[in-house]
Amino acid sequence: MGSREELEAEALRLFAGIGLAEQTAQQAIVKPKFRQALVDLIKEAGAADGCPKPQGALLYTTASKYPANALVHRGELLAYINDERIRSNAQLDGALEYLGKVGSEPIDVAKFEEAAGVGVEVGPDQIKAAVAGCVKENEAKLQEERYHCNLNILLGKLRGGGGIIKWADVAALKAELEAQVEALLGPKTKADLVKPDKKKKPAKPAAAAAAGKDGANGATSAAAAAAKKAEEEAWRTADPYAFLPKPQQNNMVHTTVHFSDGRKMNVANTPELLAKHLEETGGKVVTRFPPEPNGYLHIGHAKAMFVDFGMAVQYGGVCYLRFDDTNPEAEKQEYIDHIEEIVSWLGWKPWKVTYSSDYFDQLYAFAVQLIKGGNAYVDHQTAEEIKDYRERREPSPWRDRPIAESLKLFDDMRRGLVDEGKATLRMKMDHKNENYNMFDLIAYRIKFVEHPHAGDKYCVYPSYDYTHCLVDALENITHSMCTLEFESRRASYYWLLEVLGTYKPLVWEYSRLNITHNVMSKRKLNRLVTDQHVLGWDDPRLLTLAGLRRRGVTPQAINNFCKEVGVTRSEGEVHLHKLDHHIRAELDATSRRSLAVLRPLRLVIANLPDAHYQEVEAKVGPGVACVAGQEGYKVPFTKVVYIEDTDFREADSKDYYGLAPGKSVMLRYAYPVTCTGFSRDASGKVAEVQATYDPDFSTKKPPKGVLNWVGQPAAGVEPPTFEARLYDVLFKSQNPASQEDWLADLNPESLVVVKGAYATPELAKAQPGDRFQLERLGYFCVDIDSSPGALVLNRTCTLKESFPKQAAPKGARK
Repeated sequence: MGSREELEAEALRLFAGIGLAEQTAQQAIVKPKFRQALVDLIKEAGAADGCPKPQGALLYTTASKYPANALVHRGELLAYINDERIRSNAQLDGALEYLGKVGSEPIDVAKFEEAAGVGVEVGPDQIKAAVAGCVKENEAKLQEERYHCNLNILLGKLRGGGGIIKWADVAALKAELEAQVEALLGPKTKADLVKPDKKKKPAKPAAAAAAGKDGANGATSAAAAAAKKAEEEAWRTADPYAFLPKPQQNNMVHTTVHFSDGRKMNVANTPELLAKHLEETGGKVVTRFPPEPNGYLHIGHAKAMFVDFGMAVQYGGVCYLRFDDTNPEAEKQEYIDHIEEIVSWLGWKPWKVTYSSDYFDQLYAFAVQLIKGGNAYVDHQTAEEIKDYRERREPSPWRDRPIAESLKLFDDMRRGLVDEGKATLRMKMDHKNENYNMFDLIAYRIKFVEHPHAGDKYCVYPSYDYTHCLVDALENITHSMCTLEFESRRASYYWLLEVLGTYKPLVWEYSRLNITHNVMSKRKLNRLVTDQHVLGWDDPRLLTLAGLRRRGVTPQAINNFCKEVGVTRSEGEVHLHKLDHHIRAELDATSRRSLAVLRPLRLVIANLPDAHYQEVEAKVGPGVACVAGQEGYKVPFTKVVYIEDTDFREADSKDYYGLAPGKSVMLRYAYPVTCTGFSRDASGKVAEVQATYDPDFSTKKPPKGVLNWVGQPAAGVEPPTFEARLYDVLFKSQNPASQEDWLADLNPESLVVVKGAYATPELAKAQPGDRFQLERLGYFCVDIDSSPGALVLNRTCTLKESFPKQAAPKGARK
């Protein structure tokens, strides 16, 4: 195994050899799993020394689209590509679709070749006739748009229309289409050579502009709103589980486990096992969400819940919440309680809550059965020795120990008569297999630790690889869904169930969730928490579900995000702004508006008496009035009010809508004010702005600039204060996990704390968990650190993606 640089250099050489463009090759390099898949495919196809570019393009497509359930047939497909019986993308798509349907079952060559159009030749007369029919069908459109008509759309219709023409040579098809269009329209005119103007939106009538979006002439706005609503409804009702196997497919487990000596284990449910399974489940979908209770859940687990619980709901089935508690040293009741709470918070209802430890007696009995069947043995190798032997593909010295000896030793292990670390029970699989997950995996380890759920009955505990599949079988799981990194474990999963003669669920993998500017591994998250780079598992900068909840993110926003990301096998990173989009959409519809000022600047209104006190009506905001039970709230308007210090400049400019000497702005929900002067403090900083207000402005055109502000709750009394915690991305780079020193990539500006922010009296009454849109400032949530008279608000997200970053004020804590 070479260094990463050597592997990438070798891959680039192979990619260039098959004719990939440099940009395409570079994109393939940065995705390690796809890079390796393409490298392996090139070598398997015998193209390590290069091949024609068209063939290379087909190899690239095969690597990206090949169905994982049909890997056994990949060599057969490559043979068709190598001898050019498959030479077009249309043929390859047909072949891949067929292979995805048959999986590991034997190929029916005639049906395969029919699906891939092998041997089909489309002659010039057939192309000419098909194009003539297409031109005739679209004659009116062609006459109207002439040469501005997009012929690629017509070409797509031709190829997608079914029949023999879909196997035609694309270049020949396009040439014939262009020739027949020219025969219909004649030579190009000067008008045909002029680029058409882009269609402009009709100008909005002046009356409509005056009436606003909801005015009498707002038909265009209403139509746009209706179109948006229809689009949202289509998205809402789409089946996000379409990629996953349908309910009836769990009855169709047919897979093959390959051995290094050429043997094959064909795995399927027997009619008797299937009948028993269907009798016990009633034919319903049964899924499971199986977290390990050794830490807090993150947003990747939210996607897993969306898959496991969501699929059960979609198809009228049930879903277990199963705690995978096979490692008593790492598990805590704190984590179990947290997981149950978070599952409920996200809106999911488990059919049953179970623990892998509930099945310890049955798992132990299965282990004894394995030994008796010659499929397991007690081993004394250390972890380092196992790794060394694994790399050399050599068997353990104890692999062939007598069954009776292994049975006695295993019983001694259970009773605590063998020291911890001195023995393991290993499954006798295939120590020479290229798949490391078939290399005699460990089934049981000795641990002299009392189990938090099962007590002290056992001194041996089962491994994940041994437990997971067996509990799936015991719980009659129909669809065992997991992320792609577990794909190589399919062989060991089905090997164990087959040798024990149990029911076999359908295993299906999908891509895990990776989000930019974050780390998602439990190990890295644990490091951030234990080394105090963040303030606990619920730090709002983390994408733990506890952190997102504390930050103010709603369950619906998380579930909507998971739905948009979808359930596919496509690997890649999701940009953080997609999550923020769903957070904003949900909070915009459900959060009360409120006025507040983060960095107050004193504004004195000279033409108001010192004791002036008036209440103006501020709006709760669109979309929440019926929920909140009120349309507005009262805001004090006094001689002294406070605006954001960033909303005043000593010199005005055209693109600036804040306050400046001689300039007028509108105080939101109140009155226009005009700056008449300002004064500085001893350090030279602007400390106060003087202004006048216009009490009668209803007939005048209001100023363009509108500011958030806070008045005094009573004349001469300072407003209630709060602490604002402003969060930004936790890491500076998009993919911190790829950095050698990933902790050095932490963003020092990920948290800025602003003290002394001003709130309205209404906002000051807020309780932990309350969510607000602070107008012009962002979406905020009241933090659990709040106490009476000491309000703390977390910024959930900014109002817009392009919201400018605020500089930390002097003295702010980070």
